[in-house]
Amino acid sequence: MGGPAAAYQQGSGGALDVDEAFYQRLADGDRELVESFEIPIRSGRAWTVPKGHLCRIVTTEGPQVGDLNIWHAHDPRERLWAARTRQLQRAHVSTFDRLWSTLPFLRPLVTVTADSLASYGVDGEGGRAHDLLGTRCDPYVNRMLAGDDYDFHCHSNLVRAVLPYGLTEFDVHDVLNVFQCTGLNDEDRYFMKACPAKPGDHFEFFAELDLLCALSTCPGGDLSVPLWGPDARDPIDVCHPLGVEVYRPSTELLDGWKPPERAAYRNLHGMSMP
Repeated sequence: MGGPAAAYQQGSGGALDVDEAFYQRLADGDRELVESFEIPIRSGRAWTVPKGHLCRIVTTEGPQVGDLNIWHAHDPRERLWAARTRQLQRAHVSTFDRLWSTLPFLRPLVTVTADSLASYGVDGEGGRAHDLLGTRCDPYVNRMLAGDDYDFHCHSNLVRAVLPYGLTEFDVHDVLNVFQCTGLNDEDRYFMKACPAKPGDHFEFFAELDLLCALSTCPGGDLSVPLWGPDARDPIDVCHPLGVEVYRPSTELLDGWKPPERAAYRNLHGMSMP
């Protein structure tokens, strides 16, 4: 396809290059399952992923959107930066894309190693999977648009999930909407479509750093039912759980890999200190 070139580019061998052969070996290679659990419908859970491990999110029973937050496990000030990831990678991520962290760190938190929806591509209405365009549903917008209170939005689920880790509502941030299909319509307005995932579909990433992750099983389920407007109703019948699996890859597969360094800029912002 033609059109304007991407705004953020770098020459060969730069920070935006990805060693696809390395990550493909991780995706295909031997691994050991170290943790596995299921997140029930309309709830959330947080967990840690050690650096050098793989984490897989699975649609265990049917299509379901999951809202994902990611932090550096040892310094939650470093967390997923959805806006910059949209610019450095794209608005809908898939295999070999990276999720980048906030300033002043600016480094890859994860690299996507497997995506069973990669072949979905772009549908006839411009929808794509694994969305960074939108953010989590929240009770504040719900009160504003619907006039009532509901405490199990993704924002609320994520808040409850991270409380045991010493984090609060102020730490919850813009998400990666895993398995969510979205786009922009002819009026440049955000739309959501029914989730295209089937039982057993998965989205997997490699932890470049020690991570704290939190995932909400969206109360909208597969988003096939309108959440607002004249046709809105409770979509509980299209809600499903999500599975999470954490793997330790074989040691030899990590030969030559090292965690990314934080940004080299020294934080002086052009000011001469007295």
